[in-house]
Amino acid sequence: MNIAFFLTPKNEVIYEKITSTMRQALERMEYHRYTAIPILDDNGKYIGTLTEGDLLWKLKNTPEIDFQTTNKVSIKDIPRHMNNRPVHIDSDIEDLISKSVSQNFVPVVDDNNVFIGIIKRSDIMNYCYSEMFKNIKKEA
Repeated sequence: MNIAFFLTPKNEVIYEKITSTMRQALERMEYHRYTAIPILDDNGKYIGTLTEGDLLWKLKNTPEIDFQTTNKVSIKDIPRHMNNRPVHIDSDIEDLISKSVSQNFVPVVDDNNVFIGIIKRSDIMNYCYSEMFKNIKKEA
């Protein structure tokens, strides 16, 4: 099965650019209630995923930063502790399942490694559940 069926396109995804500030990321994540968001470069290429933990560790480990000064910290200066690797749009469902075990979403890129969207773990789980349920009905 082609994974494009599960794709949430980029225009519906909350993401941040690598040139944004820590404060922008904090506010965007708080507003949307997300614990992780994709980071893109100025050309739209996927750079990585920024998590709440990354932001908290940066705040904890940099004594000169408080909430008021987070607007002076660039996202590119925040170490990321998880390496959420993207899948190519031509990947199959098996590639998604293994990645979704440890990620809330799987970033998807095109032939030029440009970010085109995400596939949510919940969509993958719903698909697996429905496939499992179909097989159970066939056996009965």
